[in-house]
Amino acid sequence: MAAKYRADHIGSLLRPAEVLQARSDKQMEHGQLRALEDKHILRLLQRQKDLGLKIFTDGELRRLNFMSDFNDAVEGIDESDNLLRSWQAGGAGTSTQPSRVPGIVMGKIKQTQRLTQHELAFMKQRSPGDIKITLPTANQFPAIYYKKGLSDKVYPTHSAFLWDIVPIIKAEIQAVIDEGAQYVQIDAPRYSYYIDPKWRNYIKNEMGLDPEAALDEAIRADNACLEGAKRAGVILAIHLCRGNNRSQWYAEGGYDAIAEKLFGRLQVDAFLLEYESERAGTFEPLRFVPHGETVVLGLVSSKLAELESQDQLKRRIDEASKYVPLENLALRPQCGFASTMEGNLLSEEEQWRKLKLVVDTANDVWGQA
Repeated sequence: MAAKYRADHIGSLLRPAEVLQARSDKQMEHGQLRALEDKHILRLLQRQKDLGLKIFTDGELRRLNFMSDFNDAVEGIDESDNLLRSWQAGGAGTSTQPSRVPGIVMGKIKQTQRLTQHELAFMKQRSPGDIKITLPTANQFPAIYYKKGLSDKVYPTHSAFLWDIVPIIKAEIQAVIDEGAQYVQIDAPRYSYYIDPKWRNYIKNEMGLDPEAALDEAIRADNACLEGAKRAGVILAIHLCRGNNRSQWYAEGGYDAIAEKLFGRLQVDAFLLEYESERAGTFEPLRFVPHGETVVLGLVSSKLAELESQDQLKRRIDEASKYVPLENLALRPQCGFASTMEGNLLSEEEQWRKLKLVVDTANDVWGQA
């Protein structure tokens, strides 16, 4: 089946300064903040429409980070603690620092509210076109919220924690589809652990897991979340990320180590893959993508302000088409522009120029965005 949207984007957009300031103002009432978010989301929706995009997001403006919708919806996460994680910037050395998405599981996970109902309700009223809702993979949380000596008092294993999360994500996927979202995207940074030797060692030595067995379980968990979600007219997608935090990343490597299992087993319609730099490897692993599924190529950097050459993008799309038919390809920026609230190190106008490049290139290559 041919890709429905040729010009796509991950979802998060740079937060306006007014929103950032409001979030830091502890005296602002919830209703005031919500009205401010509404105002800016309307502006973002109009900009997306003006650019010619056919799939719309709220920029994740209501979230602190790409997965805070989960934290807000459950009990059992202590956000006063976190694990250290190393991040790397292009051309810079590696620095170890506390994660910007803090949290440690300290109690049994209990859902207290829906994750994205409030986001989708507003989008259904005001979006000028089809709506994308993003959700974190269930695999995200055991990898970064499980701290030995604390979490194991509640969940004896990472696996036990994971399978308590699965029904929450599954129910949310079903709900947003029932409520009218046309595109549901699972954001799955943790698959990058399996393509980078240093993170495979982390899985083995720090998490105490066999990497291949952990990969198998991760795929089973995502498929369990997606079970029963396929509907006519709805796209189920997964976004594979190598880290996105103030223009920094934490993993590198091609998809070779996971391609056959991941592409062959995951029950999705589209794979959103990062290919903006040499860190992503070659297009050869795309040969394992099942016939008819869409690959959305992340060829435009969302981390760097420099604008890519359209000719180079077209050459890269042509290279990818040796492994996946052109009709099953689409284009997007490599990641979100603001996976964390602070956002990446480029301006809002530079962000829009990147998205315009995606739309213009899609129109040239496929005759539509």
